[in-house]
Amino acid sequence: MVLVYVDDLLITGSSQHLLKQTRDKLQTKFKMKDLGELKLFLGIEFARSSKGIVMCQRKYAVELITEVHVLSQYMHSPKVSHMEAALRVVKYIKEATGLGLLMPAKSSNQLLTYCDSDWGACLQTRSSVTGYLVKFKDALFSWK
Repeated sequence: MVLVYVDDLLITGSSQHLLKQTRDKLQTKFKMKDLGELKLFLGIEFARSSKGIVMCQRKYAVELITEVHVLSQYMHSPKVSHMEAALRVVKYIKEATGLGLLMPAKSSNQLLTYCDSDWGACLQTRSSVTGYLVKFKDALFSWK
């Protein structure tokens, strides 16, 4: 599988021979640099373990606070509830920074997606509600 994001490529697969063949073919068409085993891609850290591959966004979680300044949007008229929410966010990011997703080595490569919606579910606004989740290799990685 080849994943392309702007000028970054990630080549992955279960056969070393096919990986090398794919890389060599791409290198005949494009100027490329092989960075070796995957450690960081799009702000996500990757690490191999005996159980599988662990993905972690530790770097992104810290950048979330320092770069986006989400917590400062209520500075013009702060309330106690805003401060409590800000403290909960900071506590969550501090505690969850080292957590990641484990993609088990011995799980299926099946991509599972589930979605549900309810038209006009909110009794006050008559807004529709939609929820979804996406799992790959038994790891939940996207949801709403």
